[in-house]
Amino acid sequence: MENRQIGRPIIPTSIVVHLGEPSAASEEITISFIDYIKNVACSEIYPSWPEAALRSNILSEISFALNRIYNEWYKSLGYSFDITSLPKYDQTFKKGRDLFDSITKIVDEIFNNYIVKGNHIEPFFAKYCDGKTTLCDGLSQFGSVNLANLGKTPTEILKHYYGEDISIITNAKTNAPILSYPGVPLKLGDVSEHVRIIKRQLNRIAENYKALQKFEVIHEYFDVVLLEAIKKFQNIFDLDVTGVINKATWYKIKYLYNAVKKLSDIYTEGIEEEEIEMKFGVELKKGDEGLHIRGLHYFLSVIAYFDDNIPLLKLNSIYDDNTEKMVLAFQKEYNLKGSGKVDVETWNQIRKVYENVRDNLPKNALLYKDEIYPGISLSLGMQGDEVKTLQEFLKEIYLKDKTFLDVNVSSCFDTKTEEAVKKIQALKKLEVTGRVGPIDWKEIVDLTK
Repeated sequence: MENRQIGRPIIPTSIVVHLGEPSAASEEITISFIDYIKNVACSEIYPSWPEAALRSNILSEISFALNRIYNEWYKSLGYSFDITSLPKYDQTFKKGRDLFDSITKIVDEIFNNYIVKGNHIEPFFAKYCDGKTTLCDGLSQFGSVNLANLGKTPTEILKHYYGEDISIITNAKTNAPILSYPGVPLKLGDVSEHVRIIKRQLNRIAENYKALQKFEVIHEYFDVVLLEAIKKFQNIFDLDVTGVINKATWYKIKYLYNAVKKLSDIYTEGIEEEEIEMKFGVELKKGDEGLHIRGLHYFLSVIAYFDDNIPLLKLNSIYDDNTEKMVLAFQKEYNLKGSGKVDVETWNQIRKVYENVRDNLPKNALLYKDEIYPGISLSLGMQGDEVKTLQEFLKEIYLKDKTFLDVNVSSCFDTKTEEAVKKIQALKKLEVTGRVGPIDWKEIVDLTK
């Protein structure tokens, strides 16, 4: 259920342009990405230039803008816009300017193409300058004209300035702009790909900031180890020390990750394919299967049991027709886009509704409240009433069958509790992690009966 901005780049349908200095209270306009590039191109280059020069410059402008958007450069600095209108920071944009046909026709054709460097997946920070009044390490605009007049192709021109290891990604997908921030704070007990991403980024930051410790194992569980790491990060970088990854902490991590990787630099370290590899996809959809689907089914079943507007259908470990019907009914009930797929917005709403159901059970169901998964993954080092309830279940199982492991009911998730959980997971052919998610909880409750 990953946010699309996290993986491969997309072409945004629209972007927000700040008309002035980043920190100034300037006008901001929302404009389609293609119209933004047309405006920039008509502001930066001359329509009379050879076509090869026009194309190479426009590709640089597209890639530059996409780099800013993909890396959420300004969002990570605390701003609400995507890019400024000033060449001092970004590219020249002039509100309401006239456009040239020779340029706009090319933009219409190649607006969803961009430059990448080597094996990197992010749009290359294609820095450029005019080559006369200003010089830079990147493309020379007037120099590109000379190369075009010598018969060089757009790709040859770009390689001349950016290196032989660049290539052009063509026909990239277009979609509405989506932030990398998951929309809700991440906290102890959460399980999501966003957690995995944060751990990867913190590990890379730790290579430059030695006060931060690296994670030996990268997984999607927000455990006590991550909690302490986030508290330390927040303390070092003057954020509220809560252990919760709110929007401010998320974007501070992203800013530092961008900085150490030099993602907004012509000499970038870059992001490679394995760095964005996700265990689960952008969204859950028909045909998907596995424990993650079983977890989704668990939440939907509890919600449907207490909501007559959502059908309570037979579910398994496959996202099938029944799953789709329940998701569509849920989306209709909560005024979400009726796609039948579980994207980030739908997942966040499912979790919110589930927690509300569990916290507001009718009187005739209160007796069974403890049997309903508490909504957070429990793991080694955690403490609280949820852990105590888990241990009481494990103790009950042991008293009925001594082949299971005994535990102390202490409210602290210790190694004995972890080993007891692992034994049950192995018996039930679940992933043997020692952590307790919704399916683990259900199997443990079932064993008490």
